[in-house]
Amino acid sequence: MLLTKEQQDVLNGSRGETMAKVMQTLVAYGDAFDAERLVPVTSEYGHTVISFGLGIMKPVYELYDKILSENEISRQRFSADPRPVDKKNVPANPVQNLLFDIMYSQQERYEEQVRRFGILSDDAYTCTCYLPQVGNTPKRGDILSWAESSAVVYANSVLGARCNRNSGIIELMGSIAGLIPEFGLLTDDGRKADWIVELKTSTLPDAQLFGSAVGMKVMEKVPYVKGLDKWLGTELNDKVCAYLKDFGAATASNGSVGLYHIESLTPEAVDFGESLIREGAPVYVVDDAEIERVKNSYPCIWKDLDAKPKLCFMGCPHMTLSQLVEWTDRVEDTLKAKGRSKVAIPTVFTAAPAVLKAFGETMQSERLRRMGVHTSSICPLMYMNNPLCKSMPVITSSNKLRTYSSARFYPEAEILDMITG
Repeated sequence: MLLTKEQQDVLNGSRGETMAKVMQTLVAYGDAFDAERLVPVTSEYGHTVISFGLGIMKPVYELYDKILSENEISRQRFSADPRPVDKKNVPANPVQNLLFDIMYSQQERYEEQVRRFGILSDDAYTCTCYLPQVGNTPKRGDILSWAESSAVVYANSVLGARCNRNSGIIELMGSIAGLIPEFGLLTDDGRKADWIVELKTSTLPDAQLFGSAVGMKVMEKVPYVKGLDKWLGTELNDKVCAYLKDFGAATASNGSVGLYHIESLTPEAVDFGESLIREGAPVYVVDDAEIERVKNSYPCIWKDLDAKPKLCFMGCPHMTLSQLVEWTDRVEDTLKAKGRSKVAIPTVFTAAPAVLKAFGETMQSERLRRMGVHTSSICPLMYMNNPLCKSMPVITSSNKLRTYSSARFYPEAEILDMITG
């Protein structure tokens, strides 16, 4: 890797031993992927995927203490992924809460470190940091040092920023140094489409199922999707962006997608069209039968396959404001049609603290509360990491949560029918 004189000096210790190790780590990371140079991180804010104080991760927090002791804080203020526990708003029994305390014994220590590193605010804990209410929306062309897979794929695809799928430690070191190795999705060639996905369904497919199908087929490659604009149009409005958020999260968790292009819709596809597609790219056709095949392929690891669900999580990644409003209306209308006033299954809608604050100012907020639905800024996955919660029959509309936990997936229409009785 070719370093500038300033970068080489830092590597040689001009800013102390700790900063030299940060630079050494970034250089080794770049060498592993044949990067030729380090490039500046240009986004206004950073983001960290680590938001939890797990007791078994003490070496990480010791590393953070070492970095902070040398006054090497991030060059960027940043947001962080969601907190792991919300005892006030998410149902849990006393034994489950006791185990949460044991599991996340380093939470206070970690959050104090995050404050010293420069988190944007106490409300900046969310996996959807790019939403306008949160205030960490990268601009097109910005170079990022992020790791949260659902945020990386959204920033690359919908916003046109540039970021690789980094690790939690690498993203922080990139923000501290203000540099990141240039390879992969940071390069023009790395953003070329390796696959063509032709959507030929009779209706708009469930975003989570469609994203899952694409992710499992292309894995870490870049897909160019044709036919989705038929259902979504050509404007990146709130409803479309919410769909792409969930689609992208499924491609990233059920595969390893860091960037997708949607014909006539996402920025680079609009500007460059099919010139983004590599010569000889294979074609993957997604029709109604393929969506159904993917849905039926999901395993269920509940001990009792016929168990009555005890909890439902919506929002992994976190819901947008428009999704909270829309889902409140959908739940209310369905309950009325069934002659009910409250949900039949304990249900939690998760969203960023700033989004929930904005939602609290809408008419739907109180109506949702009266229907028995909880709202929280928790990370559902961190909740499901608790072994006593893992054994519960939990349902979700999130393919990401399904992939990483014991939660059972159902498409949105089926979730709506189930939670309303």
